[in-house]
Amino acid sequence: MDIVQLLLALVLILVAAELFTNSLEHLGDRLGLSEGVTGSIFAAVGTALPETMVPLVAVFASSSLASPKVGEEVGVGAILGAPMMLSTLTLFLMSIFAAAQRGWRGTLLPERTGLRRDLSWFLAAFSLATLALFIPHQEAVIRSSIAVLLVLFYFFYLLLTIRASAALVADGHATEAEAALYLSRLGLPTMLLTIFLQLGLGLAGIIFGAELFVHGVEHLSAWLGVSALILSLLIVPVATELPEKINSILWIRRKKDTLAFGNITGALVFQGSLLPAIGVSLTPWTPSPPVLLGAVLTLIAGSYTLLLVWRGVQLRPIYFLLNGLLYATYFAVLS
Repeated sequence: MDIVQLLLALVLILVAAELFTNSLEHLGDRLGLSEGVTGSIFAAVGTALPETMVPLVAVFASSSLASPKVGEEVGVGAILGAPMMLSTLTLFLMSIFAAAQRGWRGTLLPERTGLRRDLSWFLAAFSLATLALFIPHQEAVIRSSIAVLLVLFYFFYLLLTIRASAALVADGHATEAEAALYLSRLGLPTMLLTIFLQLGLGLAGIIFGAELFVHGVEHLSAWLGVSALILSLLIVPVATELPEKINSILWIRRKKDTLAFGNITGALVFQGSLLPAIGVSLTPWTPSPPVLLGAVLTLIAGSYTLLLVWRGVQLRPIYFLLNGLLYATYFAVLS
């Protein structure tokens, strides 16, 4: 029954995230924003909502769980597991589908200034969050200051990304919504009101699905005799990041490389700043071996990807085999 609950929760989360992402693309099209803004902010935030809601619900609902510690472990695992998965497995999977179409030495052509900005801000924020692991919990002022800085990181990142939008649109990187708004298929007109209505439906479904998922993980970890932290580091991100993987794979197959990469790197900034701010503020946030290993491998994967972009080398699918190897290492150690 616990597995059935987890599967139902995942289906609900994925369907709701699809509704949310679809409406965000139409919103970007309607507002005349660039692919960079739509990919790195709208699509990234929309598809990152499952990962965001799972730790939030886990932390705030921990008092209602049989063991409050389980809620904290699920929260920390989801927070740190998400950027780990994005920087390693998700980039690797995207490269596999790109290679199937273009070859392992085929060219990937994302807009580089946005990609460099995303990765730089992510590494700065996530490095600070990793440093916070070593700040004692009783140092409340220092930890609170770090949490505030992480939130400010994302705020300034948004400003820079939006400011660059006009120039990118002028260069031919405007957002175009290819799929019809789902509510319009029911006969409703495609207008701002229906776009926001679909946004609300998607958000409500994600929140409800996340709550079901947290309770399902609690029961499953007890049944399997596996730590909720390990389960959350390995299973929660893989499951909840399906929207990012699917969207990026579809975009890379359609040769929309800017949207494909922006969907991943924009989510990295979101999950490497705002989510750790929650962890630093509301969880023990300590450097246990699984947590520290995940943080270190995430920083390695992010730094390697930024180095490729910064040096100006032609991006090719074969270069992201290392990202996949880093995830395989993590999985082998934890399992």
